Amino acid sequence: MKSFLAGDAFADRTVVLIGGGSGIGFAVARLVVSGGGAVVLGGRRAGVLEKAAADLGPAATWQVVDTADERTIDALFARLDAVDALFTTAATYVTGAMRELSLTDAASPFDSKFWGQYRVVKAALPVLTADASVVLMAGAASVRPAGAAPAYVAANAAIEGLARGLAVELAPVRVNAISPGTVDGNLWNQRPQAVREAAFAHFVDASTTGKLAREDEVAAAVVHLFLNGATTGSTIYPDGGYSLR
Repeated sequence: MKSFLAGDAFADRTVVLIGGGSGIGFAVARLVVSGGGAVVLGGRRAGVLEKAAADLGPAATWQVVDTADERTIDALFARLDAVDALFTTAATYVTGAMRELSLTDAASPFDSKFWGQYRVVKAALPVLTADASVVLMAGAASVRPAGAAPAYVAANAAIEGLARGLAVELAPVRVNAISPGTVDGNLWNQRPQAVREAAFAHFVDASTTGKLAREDEVAAAVVHLFLNGATTGSTIYPDGGYSLR
């Protein structure tokens, strides 16, 4: 993707991206670096982080972080003096119908996606700058459930609510959420082809644009929230209009 940013949009800025070694997080990292910023990548897989940082160049550093382990999160922020923007995509969870899932599996979107992000923001508080921007990762299922996955739907809606609550509590730090739909990229590429093709076909048919979102398009929306000083407590849906139908 050709950068739409001014060359110095992130000059002297440090952006922490948990899950930034791949997918949407890595696409955001590319945009930040192209705008003159420094990125700190976190995640559980050292090899993925090391390769991503090498691809990004000297503006990128990395550290192993597990959003389920407060010690690793604290260790990351303990070495940073100031953080100007924060985005977490790392999460591992199970989705499915209430009739099918155990309570443990049903709780996994909350345990990992909701509380994982909550832990990261809480640990970052001492080093967030006064004009910092936090973007939370939710999903368009929050407003338009896809299939039978009620706990997953509820977790995404809760993340959007968390963004509104934190926007009030942490002001003047800005907190927003992003809720993409099905994205053509790293996450879905890891799933079986038949499952992927069925999901893609459903989403294309259900959206208003008739196409899938790309990772770079979602990343551009994240960067918009990083840079737009007038936006807080909002949720953006880069979902091709899926949430409208």
